[in-house]
Formats: sequence, structure tokens, C-alpha cells
Amino acid sequence: MFRRHSLDVTDIIHPDGHNLLAVLVHPPNHPGTIPPKGGQGGDHEIGKDVTTQYVEGWDWMAPIRDRNTGIWDEVSISVTGPVKIIDPHLVSSFSDDYKRAYLHTTVELENRSLSTAECSLSIQVTTEVEDSICLVEHLQTQNLSIPSKSRVQYTFPELFFSKPNLWWPNGMGKQSLYNVVIVIDVIGFGESDSWSHQFGFRKIESYIDDATGGRLFKVNGEQIFIRGGNWILSDGLLRLSKKRYNTDIKFHADMNFNMIRCWGGGLGERPEFYQCCDYYGLLVWQEFWITGDVDGRGVPVSNPKGPQDHDLFLFCARDTVKLLRNHPSLALWVGGNEQIPPDDINAALKIDLRLHPYFEHVDENSKPIGELSAMSRDPSKYLDGTRIYIQGSLWEGFADGKGNFTDGPYEIQNPENFFKDDFYKYGFNPEVGSVGMPVASTIRATMPVEGWQIPLFKKLPNGYVEEIPNPIWEYHKYIPYSKPEKVHDQIQLYGDAKDLDDFCLKAQLVNYIQYRALLEGWTSRMWSKYTGLLIWKTQNPWTGLRGQFYDHLLDQTAGFYGCRCAAEPIHVQLNLATYFIEVVNTTSEELSNVAIEVSVWDLEGTCPYYIVHENLSLLPKKVETIAEMKYPNSENPKPVYFLLLKLCNMSDYRIISRNFYWLHLSGGDYKLLEPYRKKNIPLMITSKVSVQGSTYNIQMQVKNTSKRQYRKHLPFEHSSSARLMDRLYGSDSVEAAHNGTGKEHELSWFTRIHKCFVGKNDGFKVSEIKGYDVGVAFFLHFSVHDASKMGFKEGEDTRILPVHYSDNYFSLVPEEAFSVNISFEVPSGVNPRVTLHGWNCNAEQNIL
Repeated sequence: MFRRHSLDVTDIIHPDGHNLLAVLVHPPNHPGTIPPKGGQGGDHEIGKDVTTQYVEGWDWMAPIRDRNTGIWDEVSISVTGPVKIIDPHLVSSFSDDYKRAYLHTTVELENRSLSTAECSLSIQVTTEVEDSICLVEHLQTQNLSIPSKSRVQYTFPELFFSKPNLWWPNGMGKQSLYNVVIVIDVIGFGESDSWSHQFGFRKIESYIDDATGGRLFKVNGEQIFIRGGNWILSDGLLRLSKKRYNTDIKFHADMNFNMIRCWGGGLGERPEFYQCCDYYGLLVWQEFWITGDVDGRGVPVSNPKGPQDHDLFLFCARDTVKLLRNHPSLALWVGGNEQIPPDDINAALKIDLRLHPYFEHVDENSKPIGELSAMSRDPSKYLDGTRIYIQGSLWEGFADGKGNFTDGPYEIQNPENFFKDDFYKYGFNPEVGSVGMPVASTIRATMPVEGWQIPLFKKLPNGYVEEIPNPIWEYHKYIPYSKPEKVHDQIQLYGDAKDLDDFCLKAQLVNYIQYRALLEGWTSRMWSKYTGLLIWKTQNPWTGLRGQFYDHLLDQTAGFYGCRCAAEPIHVQLNLATYFIEVVNTTSEELSNVAIEVSVWDLEGTCPYYIVHENLSLLPKKVETIAEMKYPNSENPKPVYFLLLKLCNMSDYRIISRNFYWLHLSGGDYKLLEPYRKKNIPLMITSKVSVQGSTYNIQMQVKNTSKRQYRKHLPFEHSSSARLMDRLYGSDSVEAAHNGTGKEHELSWFTRIHKCFVGKNDGFKVSEIKGYDVGVAFFLHFSVHDASKMGFKEGEDTRILPVHYSDNYFSLVPEEAFSVNISFEVPSGVNPRVTLHGWNCNAEQNIL
């Protein structure tokens, strides 16, 4: 399954007539059977073959009935002359602190003719400077002779680049790509073959960190804190497409992730997958086709010797390396999931994938970066040589590093637990997961009416609740939002769910909190305890209900935006275990002259707590603890309240990071938010639409137009903030400033930041959602629909998917404005309509 086949049909086809290609297909040799209770890889028989193992089902996936029998990848016809280019290998090396770069290139050439081929072999490297305008960086031509019926390897003289544009992972810099074209011309024939590939100049290093025991990665000499996700494949039936890949990978980049792990029970993905990872900056952890459950560690004990045909496995592995090795996004090879390959396969892979000496990690004080000995073998002559090979996902700096089952957990948690010392004790967790309920529209679109029933909530004697889902949800691998004896039902914290819509909406509240807390808890211990984590998992290859940030129809859950918030490169957050405010700076730049605005808002729309921490400096790649958020310990705190944190640049009042929480006092719940739904908060929505072909781009700004209300006596961190707030709470302060009778420096941070959001409305459409209450506009989220389908048939899915939102599931305090960019494609003849939903803003409103 995992090897490329190339068949010479020159002497078979009829060039002037019709040709028919017939393919005889067979199922895997060991399709296996599924035990009554299912299981991880069914009865494990599938592991005897070199194929995808998920097809026998898993705890997140139903079995594929025919095990995906048939052709699953591209079938194409190519035409070459007498000499063919085979599997070029591109490698970059550096010197002078990455100011000087070298491109090393080795290519195989096959002469299929009966005579010696006199050839001209050229390599051209270009970079795009503007749209469709390319700059030729290098053009080199070499002459050579290739004997008849032979295959030769040729290594170009290295190409030198001064101050190249480097390729960086998402969140660290630009994903600069060069286009490399290799052409071979044969005298007497002309151009015989050509090959092209996008290439990024970058160097990846990895080693076990002494401080944490976790595996640490460096890109271009800079440490990167890994926050990413586990990936199965985009579709369980292997309906793969470049368009779907692009959406999938862009979604991961939009969540601010920087790594994606291709799990061992799935695929070596198609080149288009890695092209998207190159473009969006997602590092790829690529596993070979081994899993613990199927290959030796399953219950009952499965195939300890792995697949029966070890030679075929290694042939496929080597062919996959050649297919993928030129992608800058590809970061490491791993032998298997929670297992190592059989001894002979593992030993062969260690030899095949050994590092070139230049790419081995050494102490920075003992070797200048970029030193490549002239005596060492050209790195492009290696099978790879540039990326580490780790024998299994629980070894060598991952989990406990010794292969024990020390990844996970995989279920609902109390959000504050992610921040506690005893939550996870190893430096890098390759799998940690939780819930993944989609929105109600997806349930209706993918299940019969019987599947629209929400779980029964069974009260247990110990006070906990057990969720009992309907059989259809069980079939789709639903994970409950409770964990009896450990975690109270997180949906019921908001009150009893009335129906499917209510259940799914409250599930989104939990999804947001759960995954934001997971990432914030890990990032809180960046470098002191952890080097990274990968969430299990980001998506489902079918209509499952377990561990996902977007469903199989490509609609995002609120957990998607909880991750996007928590994983931003510079981030202000609340430690839920200590209630101290922290700032995370994952970048290589120091931040100076910044401030943090802390405001608490109650359900009456009043701000009872406001503090500004000014003149802060934040070191690069550090977590700084700023101060305690003391509202819960203040006099008469409200049982449910909202907290808004803003990290701002003091020079221009630009917001660097914004983070909105809804919180309850210790031992409490969120049930007071239920009557809060009856409020009608007024909103003003400004929109501007541009259309190119079938693609819509919409700029939205949403403003909560209810008026601020402040409690007179507020706690202050220092007297200067108190003076600012004295002006703020004067009824004429903002008015006076705009009339020139006040002084600019006397305006509060809150007011000055707000002014930066509100701009001119020239060319924009303005609409209003009327409301008469004052308070926070809570949990607002956009969706896009086919206007022609809306309101005609109950349960019909009217959504246009996928849609890319710059943010969603957001909340606005009084007089606050927030911008959201929306982009999507529509089929011909479809009229899109944008809808805004809110917890307390007059139900559903059509905006566009």
C-alpha cells in the first residue's frame, strides 16, 4: 500500500488508438474480524499486512467494512525521453549564524535507451518576490554521459546563498519557500525529463532536554515549544484531495499549532498534505505503520513480530522517505505508535535514517553552528540524514522515555488540574485528549432522528453523574462530559440541558474552557517542566464524537478557538490553580513597555474590579508571573463573573493578547448563566464584503453598545492607576477628553484601547441588534448559510462549509468592539447569509 509503482508501458500502448487500463484489486491478506466489543484494531490480524491498521476500528473509529480495498492514490501517465530523473534529494546547510547557506543536491538518473546518453543537467532555484514575479537565485548546468540501460547517481556542486530567507514553523516567522527545478536535456532528443519541488532553507535539531527530560526541538538554532495535535487522516474512506488537505492544515495553523503527528495506524500522507504543511508552517512528526495495540502490545497479545513481510515493510519505508524528504515541514521519523518495530526492521531503519554528522546535536560551545567539514560526505547522498529517527512514540524523550504507557489521559478533566504539579510528570506528552462534541447542526446532518436524543444524566450515590448516551452516539464513540468519582458533569454545571441544541451549546462552553486550560496549563510550565505536547486528537476521519476541534463536515467546535487563544505566540493568561496572572512569550523577542489590563464584570453589567499593571518587560521564551487576581478574595465577590485580560503595548495602545474567562467561585457552578440568557444586549455590526470568483472575504466588527457601569470603590495596584480610574469614573471624563477640555493621559487604558478599535465606517454596511440590557455580550459566534435553504425544512443542514474565521465564540464587555474576518467559497448560484448567534443577544440574527 505504501510504495510507489512505476510501470513502463511504452511498448504496450497504442499511440494512435484507444487504450484501456484494467486493474485487478484484492483486499488485504489478513482483513481480520471485529470482536463483539470492538477493540483497538479489531482482532489485530490486519497487523500482519503492510497497510493501514485503523480499518479494523479503534476506540475512536468504526471499522471500514471492505478495509478500503482498491486503488487509493493517484494514477497518472507521464512521458519522458530516454533519461529519467528519479528522487532528487535537496539538503541545506549553514554557516555564519545562518547568514550563509548552501544547497546540496543529489539526483538519480536512469538511461533506458540502448545507447550512451550525452546529457546537459541543470538546476535552477527561484524565489517569488511578488505575485507571479520570480527572481532567479541560481542557474547551474553540468554535462555528463550516462551509459545505456544504467542508473547513475549525480551530486551537483553545492550552491551558495547569502542571507537566504529562512523557513520557520508557524508562530516563529515566515514560511519562505524557493522553487527548485531540475531539467535534463539529451543531445539529439532535447528535454528528456524535468522535476520541480518547493524547498525551504531550515535546520532542525532535536535532543533530550536536561532540565525536563523531555525531547526538545530547535529550528534554525531557536528553541520551539511544541503545541500541536495528533492526526489520523483526513478521511477514513481515503477520499483525499488537495482542497481538503488545505482546509485541514490551515485549520491547524489557525489554532496556532506548530506540529502535527501522523499516527502510525494511518498513512504516510500524500505529497499535497506536506505541501500544505510547508506553506502553513506545521512541523510533521511522521510515523511508520506500527502500533502497540496491533503489533505486540494489544489485548489479547497481537503480532509481536509485526507484519509478516519485513522486506516489503522496509521497501515501503525507504520509498516513503524518498517521497517526502524534501519537505521543510517534515521534522522527524518515528518507528511506531506506542511500540517499536521488530528488531530487524528497527535496526535497519536506524542505519538507513542515521544523521549526517552536521545534523547531530552537539553542545553549542564545542562546535560553531553551520560548520560542515569538507571531508564529510555530502549530506544529500544520505537516504535522509537530516532528521532524527526515534524508535517509538513513548521512547527517547517522549512520555517516560522508556516505552511504558505514560501518555494520556483522554477524558474530561477539571480545568484547574492542568495547572497542578501532579497532573503529568514527564517533559513531552505525545497524546493527551478530552471531549469533542460538535454543534447540533452536525448531529442532525449526520444521524437519524433517533440520534438527536441527548444523554440521560444518572445521579450516582456519591453525588457524581453518569452520562448514558443513546446507541447511535455510542457507535460514534462519544466521550462523556463527566468522570464519576473524579470530575462532575461539566455540562450540568450550566444547568440541565433541555434538548439537543441546548446540550450542544453548553458542550461548546465546556470545549472552550477544557482545551484552553489544557494548553495554558502546559504552557505555564514551558521549559521548567515541559518541552511540548500533542493533543489527541485534532479531527476525526469520520463522523465521530470523540476528540476533535472540527467535525468531519469541517465545522469548528468552540474548542478550536480555545486552542487558538491559548497557543498564540504571546499570551496573557490566568493560572486556574493559583489565580495568578501570567504572560507567556514564546518568541525570540523581548517585550518592553507593555501593560496588562485586568477587569472583572458581573452579571449586572458592572465592573467591580479593575487593575492595570504597567511598565512591564517580558523576556523571550519565558513565562512571567505578574500578580494575583484577587477578586475572588475581595469583599462580597459575585458567585459567577467574567474576567477580561488584555496585554497592551503602552506606546500605541495596541492589544497584543486578549483573553476572556467566565469563572465561578470555588465549589460553585455556572447555573446563574441560565437566567442571563434572558438579557438582550445591544450590538452594532459593521461589515464589508469583497468577492473574487466564488470566494467571499468579509470583514466584521462587532460592538457591544451597552454602557459601562463601574463600582465606585475599586481595588488598585498602585496610585497612578487609581488616578486614571478616578478620571474614568467621572461621568464627563470621556466626553471632556473628546472636547479638548481633558488631557489625553488622563483617559483610562480601557478607553484608549477602545478608541483604537473603532474606526470610520466608510464603505461598510452597519446593522444593529436591538437590546435594552447592560452587560457582557456572551459567547457570540458566526455561521454561514445557504439563504435559499433557510427556514424550509426542519433539520436540514443549511451551512456553507468550510468557513475560516479569524476568531469565533467570543464575548464583549460593554462598549467593547471586536473584529472578525470571515472567508469561504460558495457553489455557483448560492447566496450566502451570515448569521450571528449569542447567549444573550436576542437569539439568532442574520447579519448579511
